[in-house]
Parts: sequence; structure tokens; C-alpha cells
Amino acid sequence: MHELILYSGTVFMGFFAIMNPLANTPVFLGLTSEDDPATRKAVALRGLLLAFVIIVIFCVAGKYIFDIFGITLPAFRITGGILVFQIGLNMLNGEQSSVQQPGEGAARKSREAQLGVAVSPLAVPILAGPGTIATAMNFVAVRSGAHLAITIGAFGLMCLVSYAFFVWGERLIKFLGENVVDVVTKMMGLMLAVIGAQMVIQGIHGAIQAYK
Repeated sequence: MHELILYSGTVFMGFFAIMNPLANTPVFLGLTSEDDPATRKAVALRGLLLAFVIIVIFCVAGKYIFDIFGITLPAFRITGGILVFQIGLNMLNGEQSSVQQPGEGAARKSREAQLGVAVSPLAVPILAGPGTIATAMNFVAVRSGAHLAITIGAFGLMCLVSYAFFVWGERLIKFLGENVVDVVTKMMGLMLAVIGAQMVIQGIHGAIQAYK
């Protein structure tokens, strides 16, 4: 029981670091700057629901995806770890990762385009990008059904937290100030870099064991 509690905290903090609602809130506000409050809430809800579905699919069917493409767990952990480490390093340096942030002109408007922002770039790649998918699949790799349920539940809770950040984002940013947001982003970047390094270590260890 104690192990599951520790695991729950680790998973939630891992998702908090990779999704970083504090850093993503200004991005969301920028994407929805011309939207009315009702549309902004609809975009946040749709984007987070889609991100949740994507992560659940990869958590549940990750093993089958590996089998179909002939991917080994050590290879995925090494590649995913490098990717997560890179995102964390970029956050530490105050840069935006190209795999986690939208490109220019991604949010062209009209009513349908406004809601379309929820799919891309909000859900993919900002919320459920390669780094988030790699982190989720690493958490559920070679674990029990309880660990799977905890991982999905932790991500669902993280989606609710992100929704609150997005909906009340303007007030939050004004209250905290840009300096506090920057400090939290760098702390999350450090945590991500450590998670990425640990994934690489686990991947290398698994590869050595597999080919002994």
C-alpha cells in the first residue's frame, strides 16, 4: 500500500512536470486570445479530453503498439528519456521545445478554427506530445493493473488541474507574476531532466540485460 502511495505521488509529479500548467497557461491564453469566455472553456475542455483519451490509449495498448512495430521497451525508454531530457533542458534554459510547443500561425480563427485549436496544437503536441506519451508509457511498463489505474487516474487529475489553470489563467498569471512562473518552469524543467536521465539509465540497463 505504501509503495502505491509513493508511486501515485511520483506519477502525478511526473505529469505535472511534463505538462507544466503554469508554463502552458500563457500558451493557451495566446491561442485563445480572441475568443470569448465560453469558447475558451470549450477549447480547454475539448483539448484536455482529447489529450486524456490519447494517453489512455497509449497506456492500455502500449504493449501491442510495441509488438506491431517491433519496438523493444529498452529502446523506447532510451529514446523517450532523451526526448524528455531535452524538453526539461529547454525549460531550464528558458527556451520552448519544438516538440512541445506550437509553430507560428497555428491558431487561425473562425468559429470552427477556434475549436480546432483544441485538437492541434493544444491536445497534440502541447498536452499529449511525445514527451507526455513517453512518460506515461514508461510509468505503466511492466507493471500491474493497479499501477495502470493509478497512472490513468493521475493523468485525469492533471487534466482537471490544467483545466482550472486555463479557465482562471489570466487572474493566476497576474497574481503570481511572470518571475514566479519562470521559477516554477525551471524547477519543472529540472525534474523533467532527471526523469529523462532515469529513463535512459533504465533503458540501457534493460538493453544490457536483454543481450547478455
